[in-house]
Amino acid sequence: MIDYTEGSGKQYHTGLGPEDIGEYVILPGDPKRCALIAERFDRPELVADSREYTTYTGMLDGVKVSVTSTGIGGPSAAIAIEELSKIGAHTFVRVGTCGGIQKEVCGGDIVIATGAVRMEGTSREYAPIEYPAVPDLAVTNALVAAAKKAGKPYHTGVVQCKDSFFGQHEPEVMPVSYELEQKWQAWIRMGCLASEMESAALFIAGSFLRVRVGSCFLVVANQEREKAGLLNVQQHDVSAPVEIAVEALRRLIREDRA
Repeated sequence: MIDYTEGSGKQYHTGLGPEDIGEYVILPGDPKRCALIAERFDRPELVADSREYTTYTGMLDGVKVSVTSTGIGGPSAAIAIEELSKIGAHTFVRVGTCGGIQKEVCGGDIVIATGAVRMEGTSREYAPIEYPAVPDLAVTNALVAAAKKAGKPYHTGVVQCKDSFFGQHEPEVMPVSYELEQKWQAWIRMGCLASEMESAALFIAGSFLRVRVGSCFLVVANQEREKAGLLNVQQHDVSAPVEIAVEALRRLIREDRA
């Protein structure tokens, strides 16, 4: 592969080198969430700010850890996990937001993914569509334990991943509305909990790279509750899934030491 950094020793997109990051990394989408997450670390420092990738590194229970934003969607998320794994990271927790699909999944709840529907394009450039997008079990169990400790209402199950935000929310105006609407009904009938945009790519890339990946989300709202005339509370404060992600890292660090 061409060295587009011309020998700088830094990764091309994230601007990071091996000395910049820890082996455990939290992956939000929004760069502005990185500072919020880094406040949970000891002695956090901004180590890189390149394109959609903002990275802070600090310490957690005596271990070097990082937070790197991925931007929106599978392509940029896959670039992040590729470059971070190349410089030493081995455990990743995606933390972000989602929209509920099942009516019992309410705004403000937490969703922890146990699998992801690959209705996006990035993962198809890693593995045939028959290969399942599943998270690492140890990371998922740590997220569940952290959610229980936090006392937050949470759900575990399959999430749907797509590339078009507006294809989800306004499928009827799209030229392929017939496909989007039919598949949405299939996800409902199959029990998909929520819709988001990154986990399928991260799970598949993580499987290929032999690194550990898990995901947890804040449910912002639920369009199916809205359609049914049910109370549809909106929640935008991501402090709860951040708290759960950080606690999950603490648990993984302790388990790895043991």
